[in-house]
Amino acid sequence: MKLFYAPGACSIGIHVMLEEIGAPYEAVAVNLREGAQFQPGFVAVNPKSKVPTLERDDGSVLTEYPAIAFWLASRFPSAGLMPSGTDAQARALEATDYCVATMHMQGFSRMFRPANFAPTEADHEAVKARGEEIFQKGLGVMDKALEGREWIAGTYSFADSALFYVSFWWSARLNKPLPANVAAHYARMNARPAVQRTMKAEGLS
Repeated sequence: MKLFYAPGACSIGIHVMLEEIGAPYEAVAVNLREGAQFQPGFVAVNPKSKVPTLERDDGSVLTEYPAIAFWLASRFPSAGLMPSGTDAQARALEATDYCVATMHMQGFSRMFRPANFAPTEADHEAVKARGEEIFQKGLGVMDKALEGREWIAGTYSFADSALFYVSFWWSARLNKPLPANVAAHYARMNARPAVQRTMKAEGLS
């Protein structure tokens, strides 16, 4: 397998999963700041011009974080990343989609790239504030979901890597406090050897 990633981007969650799985893979860094995602070489792999992108052993390419996470958890059951039972699997998908589609794409995207939401620079601060509001609401939702449990779906699963990456952005990038249950989850994630290996590989530790 080959993972196309950008250091510290949302792809870090998939990187963690691959380290948990332990199957051979190659990690290929894509320099988003220099626009490598729009260059012909990468566009030929993923015309969406985004990471994470996973090239599988048969040469086929899988895109979109929830799809890649679900496939990896299904494909490598011995890693224990797929919850047992339909309800727990649905909960893991629910949390993953919320972290990616709402907390990341609606929250952090407004904070990081306000110009994508308001072309007028005078409106950018309001856009950022709205993004932070969305993200903080998401933290509250995730904090409640973690009440009385260590992991989102009850046992460690692919959903926890999604919550990890948005927690990392908020805590490590912005130096903002996480609510108690999410903070405890983030600490548990950082204690995992797979996370530590990923952070080192991406130059983040």
